Amino acid sequence: MGMGSDMYRQQILDHYKNPRNHGELEEPTFSHVGENPSCGDTIKIDVRLDDDGETIEYVSFSGDGCAISQASASMLTERLPGTTLDELDAMDTDDVVEMLGVDISPMRIKCAVLAEKVVQDGAKIHGGDLELDETTTEE
Repeated sequence: MGMGSDMYRQQILDHYKNPRNHGELEEPTFSHVGENPSCGDTIKIDVRLDDDGETIEYVSFSGDGCAISQASASMLTERLPGTTLDELDAMDTDDVVEMLGVDISPMRIKCAVLAEKVVQDGAKIHGGDLELDETTTEE
């Protein structure tokens, strides 16, 4: 790993120390919570959909956890506005790792994808395709 990965590490630290879109959203279209029990990360995602009911207008998050989980949530809140629910559903672990820009160890993948899984499950619950009180990264 060279200077490029150092830049991404700095970006992760910046998002962790100065999270974007942190806090609760007034009148979200849907909200959902999740946790990564192995690390202690907790995330709540609030989403407001555009008038079309399919396009994400705004996303915020709250919670506590390690730098990877919190930075991933912060970065995701910047990436998702303008995304459709179908595009959200198609996101996978590779998309999150690419967004973070650094190699994530197998032990930390659950931290990195927590916010993605929470918002995807929240959208499925909102659409009536899933019944779940809380998302967890444990199998």
